[in-house]
Amino acid sequence: MISRISEFRDITARYDIALCDVWGVLHNGVAAFPGAGEALAAARARGMTVVLITNSPRPSPGVIAQIRGLGVPDEAYDRIVTSGDVTRALIAAGPKKIYFIGSDRDLPLIEGLNVQMVSCEEADAIVCAGFFDDESETPEDYRATLKTAAARKLPLICANPDLVVERGHRLIPCAGAIAKLYGELGGETRIAGKPHKPIYRAALTEAKAVRGSVDFSRVLTIGDGMPTDVRGAIDSGLDLLYISAGIHAKDYMTGEKTDESKLKAFLKAEGASPKWWMPRLA
Repeated sequence: MISRISEFRDITARYDIALCDVWGVLHNGVAAFPGAGEALAAARARGMTVVLITNSPRPSPGVIAQIRGLGVPDEAYDRIVTSGDVTRALIAAGPKKIYFIGSDRDLPLIEGLNVQMVSCEEADAIVCAGFFDDESETPEDYRATLKTAAARKLPLICANPDLVVERGHRLIPCAGAIAKLYGELGGETRIAGKPHKPIYRAALTEAKAVRGSVDFSRVLTIGDGMPTDVRGAIDSGLDLLYISAGIHAKDYMTGEKTDESKLKAFLKAEGASPKWWMPRLA
C-alpha cells in the first residue's frame, strides 16, 4: 500500500541512493520548487548518494548550468545522468546522415558525433530532441513528415521520451510525443532514456562510483511522470516516491489539495504501485 509522507527525511534512513527526476520534481522549467533541492542536500548530509536522472535531451553539462540558473543548489546531488548522455551512444551507432528535429539549444546532443544534418528526404535516420517550436507546435504538425519517413523505414532516435513537461503552469509537449506518433505510424523508435534500462544502468554506475557498491533494496527513485519515472521504477524493481503535484495533478488535485481516493484510483488504473507519495519534494 502506498504511504503518504510529510517530509523526505521521514524515509531517508531506509535508503542509500536516490535516483531523482529533475523537471517536475526540482523545478518547473521556470524556477526551482522551494525546499526540493534543500531536501536532497539534507539527505546527502546524512549520507545518502543522490544521482539526478532526467529525460532532458541535453548532455549533462548543459543541464547542470540550466538547473543552477533556476535555483537548484549544487549541494542537492552527487552526479547527474541525462537522456541526452545515453542517447549519444545510439546516435553514434546509427546512420550518419540524420534529419534533426529540435531547437538550436538541443544541438549539443550531436556535437562531436560525426553526423551530417540533412533534409528528411536525404536522411537515413531521424534524431528527435524536441520540437522546432514547442510553444506553438503539436505532434500533428509532423504527421506528414513522419508518415513519409516511416514508409522509408527510417529509425527515429528519441532523445527525450517525456510526452509533456511543466513549464510554469502549462504543459509543454516533448520529443516523446513525436516518437509516440511515429510508432503509431509504424515507424521504428530507438530510446535510451526513462523508462528504458540504459539510463538506469548509467545512473547506478554513477552511484557505485560514489559509494563503491549498490544494494538495490536500498535504492529509491523519485518522480512524477507515469510513463517514464513510474514505469521505469516498476520495470527496474526499485522503490518509488511519487510526487503527486506534477504532470498528472489534474487527475486527482483541486488547487493544492489532493483527493487521496482519486489518487489511489488513478494509480490503480495505471497499474502503478509507488511505495510512498507526497505532493512536492520537501
